[in-house]
Amino acid sequence: MIIVVEDDDSIRSLELYTLKSVGFEAIGCADASSLFKELETKRPELIILDIMLPDKDGVTILKELRKNMNVPIIMATAKGSEFDKVESLDLGADDYLVKPFGMMEMVSRIKAVLRRAGNISDSKVKLCGIEIDTSQHEVKVDGQSVVLTLKEYELLLFLMRSPEIVFSRDDLLVKIWGLSSLSETRTVDAHIKTLRQKIGAKGLLIETVRGVGYKFHEQNDI
Repeated sequence: MIIVVEDDDSIRSLELYTLKSVGFEAIGCADASSLFKELETKRPELIILDIMLPDKDGVTILKELRKNMNVPIIMATAKGSEFDKVESLDLGADDYLVKPFGMMEMVSRIKAVLRRAGNISDSKVKLCGIEIDTSQHEVKVDGQSVVLTLKEYELLLFLMRSPEIVFSRDDLLVKIWGLSSLSETRTVDAHIKTLRQKIGAKGLLIETVRGVGYKFHEQNDI
């Protein structure tokens, strides 16, 4: 079940309609008080949380939720509010949507976050001959240890936790570096290049999606 926290009735209704039409169970809340009332009896798979709410702002709600819940949370931020996006990610949000956003973008991001959440509890991530042991911070390719920098490691882990999901350079800048999407995206390209070199033939699994960004492609014959 997904809980949508949005005070605009028309937007909330559209989000709920879209989620139900693609097979999700979903309920809506117009403010913080109704959200916390629902959480007394329900354990959602994910929460979409608007930052601007009438009784309490979303960032404050996020802080409260993170004290005793590990449910995935996607923040809905105002266009151009860079501070809100970075602060939300720093406080534990799993992703963010910038208003106005398309309904299919919302669904795509929800699926990506839910997919990642399924792997978070695992200490090892294995795909296509690449194994990451998060407890030891160790990477092996076909059984051989590979030494990566911190950002290369975080990039590889992030992409492998969401195979076949395309992430833009802006997404990766925010997620891995905590930088503004207005920052220099060549930083991402440079790290992808060195990461590919270090993992050898498996570097082909990190695909460039022209005009968009990168994804980890599950192809076991490489």
